[in-house]
Amino acid sequence: MKIVKRFLALASLLFLVLLVGCSASKSSTASSSSSSSANTAKARSLDAIKKSGTIKIGVFSDKKPFGYVDDKGKYQGYDVYFANRLAKDLGVKVKYVSVDPASRVEYLTSAKVDIILANFTVTDERAKQVDFALPYMKVALGVVSPSDHLISSVDDLEGKTLIVGKGTTAETYFEKNYPKVNLQKYDQYSEAYQALLDGRGDALSTDNTEVLAWALENKGYQVGITSLGDTDTIAPAVQKGNTELLDWINDEIKTLGKEDFFHKDYDKTLAPVYGDAAKADDLVVEGGKVDK
Repeated sequence: MKIVKRFLALASLLFLVLLVGCSASKSSTASSSSSSSANTAKARSLDAIKKSGTIKIGVFSDKKPFGYVDDKGKYQGYDVYFANRLAKDLGVKVKYVSVDPASRVEYLTSAKVDIILANFTVTDERAKQVDFALPYMKVALGVVSPSDHLISSVDDLEGKTLIVGKGTTAETYFEKNYPKVNLQKYDQYSEAYQALLDGRGDALSTDNTEVLAWALENKGYQVGITSLGDTDTIAPAVQKGNTELLDWINDEIKTLGKEDFFHKDYDKTLAPVYGDAAKADDLVVEGGKVDK
């Protein structure tokens, strides 16, 4: 009799375990489905953007001179100058949405913005998640460090701490090619540069165009590595499959190239920062055509 009671008790316990497991599995599946749905919100069509009268463009708010907020609270920079022209030619107002490096893809896939114009380097991995338009700039990586402890080669970084932004090409490049370099990662560029100023790292790496501009404005710092890795391109990005908007942007870039728009953009936003330290033709891509 005791054996029968024990058997019934074990059977009941097994049934409860299976019931709870099944319920958890269903809950997990529902949660996963909900999360997936939330991350694949449908992008607005070109016509919907026009009808709304506003286009939402994701830009940086702390990456001078490409995308930043000035002391009057207005967005400025090379990317912003381009974004303003896109909105003007589309006949709508622009609503700027501040993004950080790691959130750029997510802001497109969740349809929080229509376009990303945040110094977005084109890579094969990113191209699997978003659609890139024609390029409007070219760039490589650079490394800035204190002048009295200058990092002038990657070998100098061994045993040192390198500051990078999360979700940037610098992070990917060093993780893949120099895994022994200790990386200190930050969400925001402003946080990363402050860490360098505070001495929490030995050097900082991001686009060479940016570290050069930063070093010119911050005495005691120098770009010891001016070009690292391949020369990449920077381009606008839209949600994958938003072909109508993508085609319009590509046509716009080609049209703007005929009036040397991006050289004018450089003269207005970058030349005052770089001075003689850089040349427009070394950075600007006009009409979507990269010189070979």
